[in-house]
Amino acid sequence: MIEVTRPAIAEHPFLRGMTPGHLDALAEVGADVCFPAGDRIFEDGGFAGKFWLIQSGHVALDVCVPGEGRVIIGTVGMGELLGCSWLFPPYRWAFGAVCAGPLEAFEFDAAAIRARCAADPLFGSELTRRLLRVLARRLQSTRTRLIARSVADGVPAEA
Repeated sequence: MIEVTRPAIAEHPFLRGMTPGHLDALAEVGADVCFPAGDRIFEDGGFAGKFWLIQSGHVALDVCVPGEGRVIIGTVGMGELLGCSWLFPPYRWAFGAVCAGPLEAFEFDAAAIRARCAADPLFGSELTRRLLRVLARRLQSTRTRLIARSVADGVPAEA
């Protein structure tokens, strides 16, 4: 793992425009990591002790469906946040994540960031606001996919 600097993380879209002090707080507990293709980063139901900001590559998000095995439900790629469950108790992943190809990312220690959020409410508010924007975008994307699937499957719309 390579040490992370403020200038390096400041360029990531998730952190763009964040104050230097808040970027420093993240850089203090961050690392630059690489994962090979096929590496499972986390498993559905596992402890969410880290999160990542992807610099290159992408990750397939999956869930285990009884009788079908792992089913890919989405992807997260370059410039995006991987992992939201680290901020909300009980800190358990709601899905799994596996590298679709080689991946480089900034990795952050969740407990250290949660402690910093508690100690610095402005930092906590800023980070939470950014995370909620990601969640809202992903929820809208899921909604759009579900509507498209129901139309393709011929499911009648409710009146």
